[in-house]
Amino acid sequence: MASTPTQASTADWRRSDKNHHIHPFTDNAALQTSAGPRVIVKGEGAWLVDSDGRRILDGMSGLWCVNVGYGRNELAAAAAEQMRQLPYYNTFFKTTTMPAVRLSEKLAELTPDGLNKVFFANSGSEANETILRFVRRYWNLQGKPKKKIFIGRNNAYHGSTTATASLGGMSAMHEMDDLPISGFAHVIQPYWYHEGGDLSLDEFGLVAAKAVEDRILEIGPENVAAFFGEPIQGSGGVIIPPDTYWAEVQRICRKYDVLIVADEVVCGFGRTGEWFGCDYFGIKPDFMTLAKGITSGYLPLSAVMVHDRIAEVIYEKGGGLEHGYTYSGHPTCCAVALANIEILEKEHIVDRVREDTGPYFRARLQELSDHPLIGNIRSAGMIAGFGLVTDKATRSAPAPVGTLSRRCHEICMANDVIVRSPGDSMVMAPPLIISRDEIDILVERYRKSLDQTAVEFGLG
Repeated sequence: MASTPTQASTADWRRSDKNHHIHPFTDNAALQTSAGPRVIVKGEGAWLVDSDGRRILDGMSGLWCVNVGYGRNELAAAAAEQMRQLPYYNTFFKTTTMPAVRLSEKLAELTPDGLNKVFFANSGSEANETILRFVRRYWNLQGKPKKKIFIGRNNAYHGSTTATASLGGMSAMHEMDDLPISGFAHVIQPYWYHEGGDLSLDEFGLVAAKAVEDRILEIGPENVAAFFGEPIQGSGGVIIPPDTYWAEVQRICRKYDVLIVADEVVCGFGRTGEWFGCDYFGIKPDFMTLAKGITSGYLPLSAVMVHDRIAEVIYEKGGGLEHGYTYSGHPTCCAVALANIEILEKEHIVDRVREDTGPYFRARLQELSDHPLIGNIRSAGMIAGFGLVTDKATRSAPAPVGTLSRRCHEICMANDVIVRSPGDSMVMAPPLIISRDEIDILVERYRKSLDQTAVEFGLG
């Protein structure tokens, strides 16, 4: 018989976890030789509690997703009510459910003009995989079957399936199993701090955009299907592009008849202080990927927003759609998404991030700019990244990449604050409901962790 939380100790849970659980994005061999994972048992607001009773400030909203915070009774009630009435039914075979219809309508209302058609999936990976199929279908129906190549960016993340990991530009994911597969190309990321040299931000934004044009011309516009981009690269280190970047990328893609896909899995539902990253940057995409904040992570759900001009071709010329998932439009997940969006609207959370807590978050973070480990600080709304260095003049950190940031991450965890450490960066994305007082605690714990890290690397 399995142990209950009251019967089992932390050591019991860790032992069982190591015996049976394969963790994603984890060195599982190293985990086996460590004390074991931290066991999280409760969440409330911006805080978590582990099995030893320690309160941890979640500076990452879980995985960029718990936008309305933990412990929302409204979302639990929405799930319970829908489960009692209709826990599940599929949307195949000319059938639908009320929550799926209502959520489709709501998403069409919230997203940029023209994105009025919705396809539901279960994760960002599945949604992006769906877009890959839709884009190829669109070009085949348009009589341009050679347009098959997708352009992504170095260090971008679009999922962990074989195709979406190929679309993304993370070298560690590619090295794991001989990726990318054919059909994918990559260009530089718009990361001024490490790749901009002596150029101004605006100058580098145009250079990074031109890399898209150069790649299109190298491949041949007749062969390029779409450009994929996160408005802000999240897992890549919160790479916020210069103001000149997205407008120029859009001009280039329209010039060469290349579709634009905005991957809003991280930026969507208020993270930037606007409903979507597309609103923040003025992007007008052909497809938009939604997940994470759509339910604040309470249940798995993702959505593909399809522009009317794309949907019209697929509807009128495409015949049957040979694609879908068992849980596409899952009624309970859709009901929770609707309740989540209602909270965002009724409590004016997106407005608060834009006008109050977001600017306060940025101001408090800027106070860290004089720290010897902070090379640069980049933030928008309730998302931030820090370039960590041991030499500000050369913008360099110890080799191999990630040595400094991983140690800082470990120290942050010991100080009961959750952040992440991609590459030579540290990143934060706290729940959108975090208060000013909690932002103060977050910054104080982070500074303490930076100070301890600096001592270890000889800069204290």
